[in-house]
Amino acid sequence: MGKRGSRRAASERRSQEQSGKRRSRRSSGGGGRGGGKGGGNSPFARWARRLLLWGTGLAVLGIVVLGIAVAFAAKSLPSYYQLKATQNAQTILVRARDGSEIVELGPSFGEWLDHDEIPATMKDAMVAVEDRRFYSHFGVDPIRLTGAIVESFTGDKRIGGTSTITQQLARNVFLNNNRTFDRKLREAVLAMALEWKFSKEQILELYLNKVYFGGGAYGIDSASRNFFSHPATRLSTAEAAIIAGLVKAPSSYSPTADVDAAVGRARVVLQLMQEQGYITASQAKVDVDSVKLKKSTGQNSVRYFTDWVLPQLDILLPETFEPIEVWTTIDVGMQQAATAAVKANAPKGAQGALVSLDRDGAILAMVGGTDYVETNYNRATNAMRQPGSAWKLFVYLAALEAGYTPDDRVVDTPVTINGWSPRNSSGRNVGEIDLRTAFAYSINTVAAQLGNEVGFGTVASMARRFGITSPISTYPSMVLGSSEVRLLDMTRAFAAVSARGTSVEPFGVIKVTTAGGETIYRHEKPRTSQLVPDYVAAGITDLLQTAVNTGTGKAAQIGRPVAGKTGTTSSNKDGYFVGFSSGVTTGVWMGRDDNKRVPGLQGGRAPAQAFAAFMRYAVKDRPVEEFDTELQLPEWRLEPDDEYLYGDPDDYYFIDEQGNLIEPGRREADPQGELPFPVEGEQLPRERLRPDLPSEAGQAASDEFLERATGQDLPPDSPQPPAEPPMPRTVRPSEMANEPRQPPPGY
Repeated sequence: MGKRGSRRAASERRSQEQSGKRRSRRSSGGGGRGGGKGGGNSPFARWARRLLLWGTGLAVLGIVVLGIAVAFAAKSLPSYYQLKATQNAQTILVRARDGSEIVELGPSFGEWLDHDEIPATMKDAMVAVEDRRFYSHFGVDPIRLTGAIVESFTGDKRIGGTSTITQQLARNVFLNNNRTFDRKLREAVLAMALEWKFSKEQILELYLNKVYFGGGAYGIDSASRNFFSHPATRLSTAEAAIIAGLVKAPSSYSPTADVDAAVGRARVVLQLMQEQGYITASQAKVDVDSVKLKKSTGQNSVRYFTDWVLPQLDILLPETFEPIEVWTTIDVGMQQAATAAVKANAPKGAQGALVSLDRDGAILAMVGGTDYVETNYNRATNAMRQPGSAWKLFVYLAALEAGYTPDDRVVDTPVTINGWSPRNSSGRNVGEIDLRTAFAYSINTVAAQLGNEVGFGTVASMARRFGITSPISTYPSMVLGSSEVRLLDMTRAFAAVSARGTSVEPFGVIKVTTAGGETIYRHEKPRTSQLVPDYVAAGITDLLQTAVNTGTGKAAQIGRPVAGKTGTTSSNKDGYFVGFSSGVTTGVWMGRDDNKRVPGLQGGRAPAQAFAAFMRYAVKDRPVEEFDTELQLPEWRLEPDDEYLYGDPDDYYFIDEQGNLIEPGRREADPQGELPFPVEGEQLPRERLRPDLPSEAGQAASDEFLERATGQDLPPDSPQPPAEPPMPRTVRPSEMANEPRQPPPGY
């Protein structure tokens, strides 16, 4: 019994111990197999550790690579004294076509100020507005960098992702202004290299002496002398705030261009200085309006031209930083005459613009507004405005190319095209007239019918052919000039007509030379192309001359042959006149920048008067030139059969279904025998617009007409066509002038 009891007791103890161990394992394991998944050996934990290790390794590698790049950049940087001696910017001397100086651009006079000479208020203002953490970052501001990254994803422009002062210095001294990732990366590396090599005081001194403040002023001393007529050592708090505010946008906040904008920006700078503890609240309330600005005497209308032409040097020239002289096409006398003509004739409260081209495309004069100092926006090259009836140039060019002649009879009658019903400015219709008269008096219903007949796409293609680069509508109302255009483009189109249908490319630079006299660019005559046949150019010149002689453009007469066209938009918002004489083509636009109506503004009044005032001076030393308006029609135009409609592809030009010009001899045979004019919308019967063309099938003209046209007798066995009413007699504008009925006034 004793032994058996002892063995049983031992067995029970072993069982209890094993049970306790199992309970212990369950307790420590957190739930058996479920606890095993959440343990440290799970796949998720293993991948997390790997990503952390790889990320840390890549970050360390990136830092090492960046450190090496910064070290190499710092080693290659010029010394502090070399940077002080480098030129701030390129000096450009602009000359007129006669060699006289018209403007000098580049660094204006200013002394280098050491860090201790720069007023503390100027340094504080610049740091406050451009880089509040300047004294604590290492060249790149991590907070701003994060903001820039967030902005790139969210598009939130309120986030400050701009460059630090050190980055701006690196960009201004070593790089360009391209907004690319590669340039930003190099900018950051150079900024850190600058911080590595130079002290904060040296970096701020370099920046304040090299940054551009507008108006040719590089550095705070130059800016102070330009805007306030005294050195920067005497800058007040308000003046320092104005200068510091210019860095963001020198042209927008320049006190010589927009005082209100400059003052408003200065108040922002003062507020930032107060928030960052540089000035007290009372100092921040300084009266910025009381600052006395230097009166500007060097600005004039020729700056509209230089602002347009000088950016082209980036394309025309190889990269160079040495001083250069730019010889331009501008004529000083004509520029002065153009400025005076626009100022004298622009209605009160309206702006005006003028651009004049020589026969080779050289720009003789350019005026972008009534006052460059007041506003430097160039309305001659940048403004998009409706040309009104001046657009009819392209409508009638398309009609002449389609087979019309100035003597053809058309009908001024009410018309509706796709629900659109144009009206004449007189509110009435005059009935049957010739094409010449319809153009001279700018009859809207005739232009609408012509556009509908030849196709609105064809009219748009004609405008493209003559150099219109802006979007063109193909709705029916486009024939009256509803598409917005640039004045320079319209003037170019009329210059091509003056050149007898040959393309004209406007240009403003004749040559560029270095200070040593080496020519590094010379303008070469571009390859030209014939835009329309000679007889089309002669026909449209006939119409344009009549518009000035007896039509809406009488105010543009200057005592010698002038051809041109007026244009006025609805509610008198825009007035246009474009014309040419003696090889000079000039376009004039007038209107308000806010597109409000201008009482009494019509293309045949103020714009035509400004044109005449300028052109009298522009052509005074040129010989009088008569226009070539004689129609030398090709033989196919005289044929009485289908060749009248198609033309001979080996002799002249052809327009395909998209309205594109096909050069002689390149047209392929049309197996369908269809007309080459696209048809859009509801087509008006041809006989409604052209009463001289019969609508019935069969012979299109009587034998008597054919004999007169061909100058020979028909064969005796020629079949006789049905009787045809006599053709209406052509009414010349001179004859209409003697009639008691007054033609409708132009607009």
